[in-house]
Amino acid sequence: MKTTFTHFLTKRYYLLVFFSLLLQSAFAQQITVTGKVTAANGESIPFANVLIKGTQNGAVTDFDGSYKIAVGGNQTLVFSSQGYKTTEIAINNRTSISVILEEDAMKLDEIVVVGYGSQQKKDLTGAVALVKPEEIQKRQITTVADGLQGLVTGVKVRGGGRPGQEASVEIRGLKNLQSSNPLYVIDGLVTSANRDFNPNDIESIQVLKDASAAAIYGSRAANGVIIITTKKGKKGPLQVEVSAKTSFTTMPRYDLMETDEFAKYNNMAYDNAGLPRQNLNMAVNTDWQDATFQTGMMQDYNASFSGGNENSTFFMSGNYFGNEGTVIGTDFDRISFRVNSSGTKGIFSIGENLAISNSKTDEMSGNPIIDVYRMTPTIPLYDPTNWGGYGYGKQGVADTFGTNPLAIADFANVINQNFRIRGNIWSELKFAPWLKYRFNFGYETSFDSYKFLRKVGSWTLNQPQDPALTDQNKARSEMMLFENTLTFKKEFGKHDVTVLVGQTYQKDKYDIIYGQKRNLPINSATGQYFEVLDLGTDPVVGGSISEAALASYLGRLEYNYDNRYLFNAVIRRDGSSRFSDENKWSNFPSVSAGWRISNESFFKSDFIKDLKLRGSYGELGSGNIGNYEYKSFVNTNGLIVLGNGQNTYNSATQVKLANPELRWEKLKQTNLGLDLGVLNNDLRLTADYFIARTEDVLFGFPILLTTGNDGGNPISNAATVENKGFEFELAYSKKINELSFNASVNFTKVNNKLVSLGNGQNENYSGNTVTRAGMPVGMWYVLETDGLFQNQQEIDNYKNADGKVIMPNAVPGDIRFKDNNGDGQITNEDKAVVGSPWPEFEMGLNAGAEYKGFDFSMNWIASHGATVYDGFRSVVDRFDDNSNYRKGIQPWTPENPNTDFPRITKGSTLNSRGDSDRFLENGDFIRLKYIGFGYNIPQSVLDKSGITRARLTLSAQNVITITKYKGLDPEFSNGNIFERGVDNGAFPNLQTYSFGVEFSF
Repeated sequence: MKTTFTHFLTKRYYLLVFFSLLLQSAFAQQITVTGKVTAANGESIPFANVLIKGTQNGAVTDFDGSYKIAVGGNQTLVFSSQGYKTTEIAINNRTSISVILEEDAMKLDEIVVVGYGSQQKKDLTGAVALVKPEEIQKRQITTVADGLQGLVTGVKVRGGGRPGQEASVEIRGLKNLQSSNPLYVIDGLVTSANRDFNPNDIESIQVLKDASAAAIYGSRAANGVIIITTKKGKKGPLQVEVSAKTSFTTMPRYDLMETDEFAKYNNMAYDNAGLPRQNLNMAVNTDWQDATFQTGMMQDYNASFSGGNENSTFFMSGNYFGNEGTVIGTDFDRISFRVNSSGTKGIFSIGENLAISNSKTDEMSGNPIIDVYRMTPTIPLYDPTNWGGYGYGKQGVADTFGTNPLAIADFANVINQNFRIRGNIWSELKFAPWLKYRFNFGYETSFDSYKFLRKVGSWTLNQPQDPALTDQNKARSEMMLFENTLTFKKEFGKHDVTVLVGQTYQKDKYDIIYGQKRNLPINSATGQYFEVLDLGTDPVVGGSISEAALASYLGRLEYNYDNRYLFNAVIRRDGSSRFSDENKWSNFPSVSAGWRISNESFFKSDFIKDLKLRGSYGELGSGNIGNYEYKSFVNTNGLIVLGNGQNTYNSATQVKLANPELRWEKLKQTNLGLDLGVLNNDLRLTADYFIARTEDVLFGFPILLTTGNDGGNPISNAATVENKGFEFELAYSKKINELSFNASVNFTKVNNKLVSLGNGQNENYSGNTVTRAGMPVGMWYVLETDGLFQNQQEIDNYKNADGKVIMPNAVPGDIRFKDNNGDGQITNEDKAVVGSPWPEFEMGLNAGAEYKGFDFSMNWIASHGATVYDGFRSVVDRFDDNSNYRKGIQPWTPENPNTDFPRITKGSTLNSRGDSDRFLENGDFIRLKYIGFGYNIPQSVLDKSGITRARLTLSAQNVITITKYKGLDPEFSNGNIFERGVDNGAFPNLQTYSFGVEFSF
């Protein structure tokens, strides 16, 4: 019995051990782990994946970033989310695990919008750049383009600080001889991201730089494409986000003379010319810059509401942006609203993106950037003896034809208003997981209002006393877009195939009416002018209408074999009403391929994480001409006298030569690229080399009026332009404990060349530039200076090979010009090509760091190698007419011969010629474009307030500029392609200081 009992106890012991192990195993599987997934800035990450390592089991975080999962106590959790680096954490029997995911600077798995579809970034074969929207939104900007500067290789941006001013964007150099701005596509709508678009609505930005990436947009993509996707709602409870930012802006200043110094040198100029001095008003010492410039202020307020459920989402936003300018009488206001929503029911989805905006700009009158140095300090701001009461000079007292900026701002007012509605409605039918049809209808209409009021009064010397008048116009533009696309996407083992086919049709219409009235009456009760067009005299009315249409067919094939071999082919056929029937249609194909070497079985490297080679070739087009350029232009407003009674009759005549042979411009571009990721992709390199050649460039070169042409230069397919360039970006990001940091540097080098001018022309002159075949566009073509004559003997000895004195009329202290053709005289034939307005290279540096709740970021830009023309110095250093002068100059005198500044004299152009290299300067600069600090208030502080996120920001823009340039701003913009390097009163970039607050709940 005892033995049996002992045996039973032993068996029972084994059973207890066995069941204990089972219970321990079951207990391990029953551990419930909870936690929260957040970003480094404290923001929750919704829909992040929480996976049990080695299994397919997991969970997804909710809208607040929280999760709950049952796991074994000795297992490992893998946390991942698109745009963040994957993190693994061992559980070790813990029941609460929260994790901070580090942002993946390169986001290789990020979805990239490429036009009528999307791809993963790692599968791109073309040159596509992604821009983080927060990098743009943290700056104080008016348009999207302003915020792109320094962030993308190959993208050159030139902006300014005038309220409502829009920046110019140039992607990979000069593609034609007209507009350089790229095509904008917002939520599938071909439109413009101009000053009435709210940058705070942006969810993502892609820049399509090469022909293969942009070919899906065919005839409109020659200057590149910028694709913008606006924010959408996400599944979860209602989320409210509010932000407010206030900025103060200051204008850079010229260093100009005050009255005493000005009088000294003005008298010297008159004395050297043998002319009687002016009777200067020494009791006046006007600082025209203080009177004209002021501290500007920007206000930017945003509120958004978003949410959704399993079947539908919504996003709504409102924005007010106001900019009181740094020049008196200028401001810009914008109010905008947006609604984006979508819903799904079975295989059917539908959605819309709708934006409404109203903007108003009080435009700058005249050009005060020039006026403040054209006006002299001896002229008072106000003079009751002048018509209108403002000071603007007097004969023999202040002989200047400068403009009083206060007077013109008062007497000449220009108001531009724009009310715009744009958006699209789309629907999808998903017939199968691998086949879907999409219809997209886009619509945009704009109501534009222009009003010019000319009050009674003068702003410059000898100005006629014009009556009060108003000039007004009302215009409306309308665009309708119809798109149908069918997408097939399926995997066959290691083969991944996507095929897109589609058809689009776009119709544009623009109509305008205008009217003018003179001798406007004044309301005696208010002192204001009646601006309505039913009052006044001498009415003038008119109007016009224009229409255009574009029809297109498109197709794209994407092929991926085993994530190693990538292939992409695109074809688009466009037909435009802007060309005759014989030349209406054209095809725009492209092919690209990629090889991900790092996924090959023979490639084994722990150091190199990703290595891909890319190559592409494509053709793009441009029909950047007026709607009816191939047709004859007839003026129907003429009058003729006929008959014995000499009666007048209406007449019509052709005023512009027509060219029915116009055809598409064609850009042919080849691109070779490399993508490299090392150190677990913490360090990334992207490099591209490209050759772009635009043939049949559309341009209107000047022709003689004796041909009978009097309606503008006729357009023809004339020139051929070529660009070659290299660009690379090196980026590094790392997280060490609670410190994360990132840095990137980008480099762009582009060389442009005019291969041929066409039309039998060899060269084209514009201002101080020449454009010749085989050379870059707009090269400096000026007289060359060779120091100063120090005495009469040097003048007499300056002879050509034949012994002829070259400059016999010169006197000591005058500039010596080079006689390049040796004919013994200085003429235009002695001009030479002396430099280029194009930089040799441009760079950008971006860096940032985050520690606990604090963050810091900055952006530097640099340009090297450009020679620019300083229009400011070409006026204030002349002395042959009357304007103010640069403070502290040391002109040549017999007592001061050791200077490079020539003698000053009134009425002689010998030392003031604007067509010499005297006013060419080094355009190099390095600029701190942006620096910002932010602080995220800890969640523990916010818990009781109901606020889920609160953030404070402090930033500054354009605060440091390192340059030798003597003008206001080396980063100026000039829209004339042939005179790109001329700074002739361009509005400068402003120093901007901003404070902002953001919160959500």
